[in-house]
Amino acid sequence: MKSCSARARLPFVAFALIGMAAGWSVPLASAAAPGATPVYTMSPVGWVRKSGGRTFIEIERRYQPALMGVEELKSIQVLYWFDRNDSPEKRAVLQVHPRGDPERPLRGVFATRSPLRPNLIALSEARVLAVRGNVVEIDGIDAFADTPVLDLKP
Repeated sequence: MKSCSARARLPFVAFALIGMAAGWSVPLASAAAPGATPVYTMSPVGWVRKSGGRTFIEIERRYQPALMGVEELKSIQVLYWFDRNDSPEKRAVLQVHPRGDPERPLRGVFATRSPLRPNLIALSEARVLAVRGNVVEIDGIDAFADTPVLDLKP
């Protein structure tokens, strides 16, 4: 295995330090046992809220500055966690019949939009209707109220 120069390692070290300062868990190669799968920690940046037939993404106040410019977008990608679908058994399902229809041929979960996945990250595109403070009103997504939101992307 080739050794990296100190200059080549600098961007990784800077990223790791910034991540740790932000509260991210950054596994380092020397910290894990050889062959061990690294574990990452994520924290929600907000929550799906639903009220009166309307859908909102409520971003934690500390992340409100990150919403600058979102009101100018037509749509956003919402990454969220299928928190009510989490169990070791469900994470172990690797093949499904698309849309739960046994008439459809079996496919790997990475070739479907199944909520059964090794990591329960969901992705939906939503139209931006308004941004007020730390709340983004969207046209709706297939997430339950109070679902944790991991990120928003244009």
